[in-house]
Amino acid sequence: MSTFRLIVLVGAGLLAAMPPQARADVWNQKTTFTFSGPVEIPGRVLPAGTYVFKLADSMSDRNIVEVFNKNENHLYGIFLAIPDYHLKPADKPIITFTERAPGAPEAVKAWFYPGENYGHDFVYPKVKAMELAKSSGEAVPSMPNELAASTTKPTRNMTEPHVMAMKKAPLKAEQPSQQEVEVAQAFTPPPAAAQTPAAAPKELPATASSLPLIGLIGLLSLGVAASLRLLAAKME
Repeated sequence: MSTFRLIVLVGAGLLAAMPPQARADVWNQKTTFTFSGPVEIPGRVLPAGTYVFKLADSMSDRNIVEVFNKNENHLYGIFLAIPDYHLKPADKPIITFTERAPGAPEAVKAWFYPGENYGHDFVYPKVKAMELAKSSGEAVPSMPNELAASTTKPTRNMTEPHVMAMKKAPLKAEQPSQQEVEVAQAFTPPPAAAQTPAAAPKELPATASSLPLIGLIGLLSLGVAASLRLLAAKME
C-alpha cells in the first residue's frame, strides 16, 4: 500500500508571505498544521486542531522534531526522525500518513518543509512501528520501546538530555512481514548528487608529434657547441 499526502497551507501566513529563498533560511523549519481529525504521532494521538512542528535546537546529526500547540506554550513531545528524500521539493508544507484500518487515526509518517528535498520520517517505538508496518504494507523506522516515554514527557528545559538519549538510540526498520532489519536495508538512500562539471585536466592532451621539438633542441645544441669552439679558438 502507498502513503497519501495532505498538503497544508502554513498558518497565519507566517511563511507563505516569504519568498522561497527566505523560507529556506528558516533554520528550524517552523510549520503550522491544522488537522480536521485526530492524528497519531509517536507515543500519542493529537485531537483535531492546530499544531506547530519545528526542528529542535540541537547539534544532533539526526532529525529531532518538536510538536507544540498553536501558541507554542505546550510541548507535546520531541520525536526522532530519519531523513526522507523527495526528488522534487514541494512549494507548500507536506505531511504524509501511513494507511490505517478504518476508524483508526491517521499516523504521521513524514513532514516536508517547502523547498527542501529532505524531509523527516518519524521513528515510532518498536511495538507501534510493527503495527503500522503490518497495516500499511510499508517499512516503518523504529526505536526501542523504552524510549517511548521520553518522546512525550519532556519539558522545554529538559529537551537536550532527551535529544541526546534519542541520538544514541539504535534504530531499526520493521517490515510488513514483522521481520526487523537494518534501516539501510529498508529505506532507499537518496540518489547520488548530480555530477559537477569535470575539472580541467592537470596536463593538456598532446595535439601534435614531439619530433619537431626534438629537432629544434638538436639544432640549438649544435649552435651552442659551435659557439663554444669559436670562443675556445680565440682564446688560444
